[in-house]
Amino acid sequence: MSRFLTLAEVADELAISQSQAYALARHGDLPAVKLGGRGQWRVERARLETWLEEKHEETRRFIADNPFPGGDATTDED
Repeated sequence: MSRFLTLAEVADELAISQSQAYALARHGDLPAVKLGGRGQWRVERARLETWLEEKHEETRRFIADNPFPGGDATTDED
């Protein structure tokens, strides 16, 4: 398993588009580095995992602070 992921690989892992992965990296939301003469973006796998853990915690806090009106909600994404 490679230490670094391309933005295409990150997009695949997160089930988002490559342009969304680029935007996350470019805006500094996703911890990424530009490497080489062509400035290829790479995301260290360990940092991606830590970032995801932080997103889980942010979501948990958001849910706790913003209960869904009317009780439980169901979605089509289950």
